[in-house]
Amino acid sequence: MNATTALTGMLPAIVLLSAALTAVASVLLLRLYRRAVIRSMDARAGAIPAQPPPSKPAVQQGTPLPSLQVVSAADVALRTESARATYDRAARSLRRAALAYGAGGLAYAFVMTVPWMVFTEGGFILSRFLWLFVCHSWPIVLALGVLGAVNRRDWLLIGGGYLAIVIGIAAYALARNTPQLTVGQLVISWLLTNGAETVLLLAFLNRRVRAVGPLVLAFMVAGVTGALVSVELAGQSEAVLRALVSVGGRVGLGGVGIFVLMHVVGFAVFALLGWPLLRVLGRRYETKRISDQSLTLDAMWLLFAVVQSIGFAFEGGAWVLAGLAGFVAYKVVTRLGFALLPSERSHDARASVLLLLRVFALGKRSERLFDVLSKRWLRAGSLCLIAGPDLATTTVEPHEFLAFVGGRLSRQFVQGDADLERRMAALDIQPDPDGRFRVSEFFCHADTWQATMKRLAGVAEGVLMDLRGFTRTNQGCIYELEQLLAAVPLDRLLLVVDGSTDRSFLEQTLADLWTRIPVRSPNRTLAQPKIRLLEARAQVPQMARELLGNLLGGEHLPAAA
Repeated sequence: MNATTALTGMLPAIVLLSAALTAVASVLLLRLYRRAVIRSMDARAGAIPAQPPPSKPAVQQGTPLPSLQVVSAADVALRTESARATYDRAARSLRRAALAYGAGGLAYAFVMTVPWMVFTEGGFILSRFLWLFVCHSWPIVLALGVLGAVNRRDWLLIGGGYLAIVIGIAAYALARNTPQLTVGQLVISWLLTNGAETVLLLAFLNRRVRAVGPLVLAFMVAGVTGALVSVELAGQSEAVLRALVSVGGRVGLGGVGIFVLMHVVGFAVFALLGWPLLRVLGRRYETKRISDQSLTLDAMWLLFAVVQSIGFAFEGGAWVLAGLAGFVAYKVVTRLGFALLPSERSHDARASVLLLLRVFALGKRSERLFDVLSKRWLRAGSLCLIAGPDLATTTVEPHEFLAFVGGRLSRQFVQGDADLERRMAALDIQPDPDGRFRVSEFFCHADTWQATMKRLAGVAEGVLMDLRGFTRTNQGCIYELEQLLAAVPLDRLLLVVDGSTDRSFLEQTLADLWTRIPVRSPNRTLAQPKIRLLEARAQVPQMARELLGNLLGGEHLPAAA
């Protein structure tokens, strides 16, 4: 097989098979991961005595307490100086990331456009250059969506801006090249440039598999390459084929069996080479040299680079390296962007820590809320939460997934008081190189989650508690509300509710718990105590601006923030 055939035949096969296997393997592995997490959550560590759910509250003796008012968050949204600083920090960080990745994407588009101008007839033609450049700039749109789009409006704004530029350049190209050039030809050109890669990205940018998709993709690329290359190499040697047939015949394998075995062995051998790559990525993540989001975006651009460079192979094997050159240009310019643009590390203000509590049975609704927080709040500060079945596969971090695959998931769970204090001391509240803060997920057994929740509430600057679906059966949430009222200032507490919340029971529970807050509670001296409830609309993305406005203290959340 010559180089051109290999590049134009085998390379697309590797990409397509790897992406398809990534989708299937990611779903299966995450299901197994979720089951393992739930199984460990139900177990007991035996190091911290389990605290029973709160009994019927008894009235606290002493100075009479004013009644606790349950009010709408829209009426008392905070506008403090601290909240405004947090809001501004989030906006600056997101703009910085958008500029850095945008510049890197433009560098990639330029490098990928130049080869076409070199070996296409007619030399440099401005309209052709602009059209090819805007086609290769499409990954920027996807990157901006991954960075900050939390609802359809955000996607429409980003996509609409790109579409306007495409239409403008297309109109210019048509005006300069009519009648040789048609609208249909331009549409086909764009689809040939970006269509396959965009569809393939759905395999590992879906919310359900995005957390581990890049890691699994790297592993699959290595394995699939091995499977195809091993068969190709074996087919070039008659002696090797005779040996394989002989060995296969002795164990009862026919021609099909031998063919399958060759693929399996090749996959296994090269996959073993892929495992160290996964370990390297995991270590780089643990040492804060990369973030989970940058890993996802790098995988996305690398996929575009590989697929879009295949067409260059017809001009010579060396031209396929343009894809690698484009990816390198993207990485270099992106890093320069983050290095040159002002970083939040230069600001003295302490990063905010938000504690997320919720009803574990929310399923997809928890995932949507987490998606909003991960894209916007993590630009302002870190997020802490206790692992649960609802977000087990959404919040998994690279090192946690690798620990699961390596049979070391149990080490991620809080084992006792000393272990909890060690983890609290190591709490990560510093941003990654891309300015994004991290999610600190605490895995807890049945007898360690209550102590963990109390410690987290003590260090968090704010607490967001998602009480959609809350009923009298959620005894764990009742315990958490009791601890929050006792230890967290009310102006730092925000409760999310909707039609599925048993509102009357919630308000009665709050009233009862309020009567027994301890004397040392920061809420004990409030003259007009108020607790804020944010009404969730049909879906979390629709209330994203109101939610983040309350958390970040902004009057509204501009598109750039």
